Amino acid sequence: MLVLAACKASGQKEQSPKNYNLSTPSKFLMPESLFEVSGIAFYKYNPDTVYAIQDEEGKFFRLAWGVKKQDHSKFGKKGDYEDVTIVNDKVIVLKSNGSLYSFPFADRFAEDIDSTQEWKKILPEGEYEGMFGDDSTDNIYIICKNCAGDDKKQAVTGYIYHMGDSLMPAGNFSIDVNQIKTLTGKVKRGFRPSALAKNPVNGYWYIISAVNKLLIVTDSKWQVIESVELNGNRFNQPEGIAFDKNGNMYISNEGDDLTQGNILKFIRSAK
Repeated sequence: MLVLAACKASGQKEQSPKNYNLSTPSKFLMPESLFEVSGIAFYKYNPDTVYAIQDEEGKFFRLAWGVKKQDHSKFGKKGDYEDVTIVNDKVIVLKSNGSLYSFPFADRFAEDIDSTQEWKKILPEGEYEGMFGDDSTDNIYIICKNCAGDDKKQAVTGYIYHMGDSLMPAGNFSIDVNQIKTLTGKVKRGFRPSALAKNPVNGYWYIISAVNKLLIVTDSKWQVIESVELNGNRFNQPEGIAFDKNGNMYISNEGDDLTQGNILKFIRSAK
């Protein structure tokens, strides 16, 4: 059964997904180098270090929560990089055209990484922004934002790859946009996801869309169970999402003329 969790009309209390209060985050303002922060990730759900990319430079950043000083490693040329994940002790970076870049996590302290491997044209032609690596299976999930093979007003397709000694196809998945419409009334311009992550506490998928200003939650079979409108004043341009081992949720936002790039942390409650 679908659970209605969309924001109520103006003047009423802001709504949030179960176990989270989206109105009371901790905010980590990004340094200038991460003004256009895109994807974020943790290593084995450990929040001691935030790993991040931004969408112009081929750099892999690392920061301690709340400390603006950042260190980074250069892994590639300038480009439109959208998301990052760490799986099987490898860092995987997603480019908007669907190309993937990988290098050993152990190389993160190098100033210049010379071991980067690139995979081109492994995904159908389109625009991609969201990716998640599951350490329990070594599977990588990539969701399409805008692909010719999708009618984004009806369904959004995702692709699964297994990261072993090499990268191998392992299936696909789909999200029924009509299930989102049941909760929100309509989805303008179709559903266009910008990031996804799996919550280690409940096993659900959390998928955000900067275009739609939505956060949706699905079960393990990709059935939509919640859809929450995101407050545009708080979520300027949500481009990344990650969870720590306690199920606390982190959402990154790119900056603009009036707002610094930031990461918002939402503590998971028992209720």
